[in-house]
Amino acid sequence: MEIRLQLAALCWNESKDGTRILLITSRDTGRWVLPKGWPMADRSNADAALTEAWEEAGVTGATDGFPVGNYSYDKVLCRDTDLAQRCDVEVYPVRVASLARKYPEYRQRRRKWFSPEKAARKVDEPDLQQLILAFAAGNSKQSGTKQDGGQV
Repeated sequence: MEIRLQLAALCWNESKDGTRILLITSRDTGRWVLPKGWPMADRSNADAALTEAWEEAGVTGATDGFPVGNYSYDKVLCRDTDLAQRCDVEVYPVRVASLARKYPEYRQRRRKWFSPEKAARKVDEPDLQQLILAFAAGNSKQSGTKQDGGQV
């Protein structure tokens, strides 16, 4: 089976309670996922991830341009036949500067902030669960805060 590349945005910010992760629902199943999509010919992978964050979650933000990891999953292409495409997803951290009330897919998805631990429990893919937890742990060390919001 051919493996296709997708690009995802791990949307995050810091609150008084520590790092928070923004998840959105998928359009077809309502599962909690990261904003993601296919590479774009006229954009870098990091810029394509930023575009997906805007279109699917209304996120305006910034990324350093480097992926924090990847995970794989089977994208169901046809529910009637269970035809699936294996996808390898490069994940780019996007620090959220603002959230728009209206954005291209605002009527098709829900979005919600979660603690890293809860976000990891909400997503289905084990590799993505680990990636979220590792990102948050590394991020809290860099910012000098613990997950409970206290100083290190």
